[in-house]
Amino acid sequence: MKDKKQSQIIEINRKKIGKEQPCYIIMDAGVNHNGSMELAKKLVDAAKKAGVDAVKFQTFKSEKIVTPDAEQAEYQTKNIGKKESQYDMLKRLELTYNDFEELKKYCDKKSIIFLSTPHSCNEDVDLIAKLCPAIKVASGDLINIPLLKYIGHKNLPILLSTGMGTLEEVREAVDTIKPYNDRLVLLHCTSNYPTPFNEVNLKSMITMRNAFGYLVGYSDHTEGIIVSVAAVAMGACVIEKHLTLDKKMQGPDHKASLEPDEAVALVKQVRQVEKMLKKNKSVEDIFNELKVPKEITGDGIKRPMPSEYATMKVARKSVVAAQDIRKSSVITEEMLTIKRPGNRLHPREYYKIIGKTAKKNIAKDSLLSWSDLR
Repeated sequence: MKDKKQSQIIEINRKKIGKEQPCYIIMDAGVNHNGSMELAKKLVDAAKKAGVDAVKFQTFKSEKIVTPDAEQAEYQTKNIGKKESQYDMLKRLELTYNDFEELKKYCDKKSIIFLSTPHSCNEDVDLIAKLCPAIKVASGDLINIPLLKYIGHKNLPILLSTGMGTLEEVREAVDTIKPYNDRLVLLHCTSNYPTPFNEVNLKSMITMRNAFGYLVGYSDHTEGIIVSVAAVAMGACVIEKHLTLDKKMQGPDHKASLEPDEAVALVKQVRQVEKMLKKNKSVEDIFNELKVPKEITGDGIKRPMPSEYATMKVARKSVVAAQDIRKSSVITEEMLTIKRPGNRLHPREYYKIIGKTAKKNIAKDSLLSWSDLR
């Protein structure tokens, strides 16, 4: 597959993405709207002014993404300044499906591509497939095999973040998607907000490109713009960076985001690096000229960074009871869902559980264990 994909070109709304194409830049508004449509539209305006290709949000229903008592990630508690359940935090940051339809129309009016990440259920995917020209998959769902299979069937370009993942987990995700969809970009990522420079490991982006042959990019959670710019010098075809109106706002992602003037600087610097590459400047010369910190390149071994292990437990997902299940019931697909936290049965076990029998009463939103089943 490696040789087959090296000349791959993907189009998102007629914009070509590939080795010889300009880097596709996404401003990730995410949940930095703090649940306000007014702020969401201001983030669209800021992304448009910066000159990026797309602005992205996050689509979820809190009750379908996380169990009621799931804990926050450490970075979330630190960035918000208080400890609460993930559910309570996310509920404040949730927009409705109607809100996303309105944001799509607003983006069309402003002539910027609207994207969003489905986080909680197949219904999220259905909405995004209707509104967006591509589907972005979050790092927390890299191992969510049922969701990846459902997304693959939508026949849209897929931008797959790989934070917290090993090379083998990326391989399993790729193998899940590729029978249905070959338009795939793998985004290297470190799932910590903000990411320290010594945990960036940008060479992992190259490792994935060499291992799978797909286009690669970088989803950047560091502070500032230098790492995104360095990723472009190293061959990133897509860059994703969080956008906020003010880093001092309360919320989990503001601190690792760019403010509007920094977003403008990012686009300018990326285009400058692309001109350098066309003049056949080496990556080493570009790094020296831009004073890129040497530590960001890492060793290229695709694996979780130390700070990601804490995030992994709360950002990944497990197989969960979607309803109350009575003892001796035969497990059907309707009885199951996949939610945070990620500290029990791996989502790949989802299909193996179907047809098993409950050994005891299992309450809705319980994380399932093999000991519950026979």
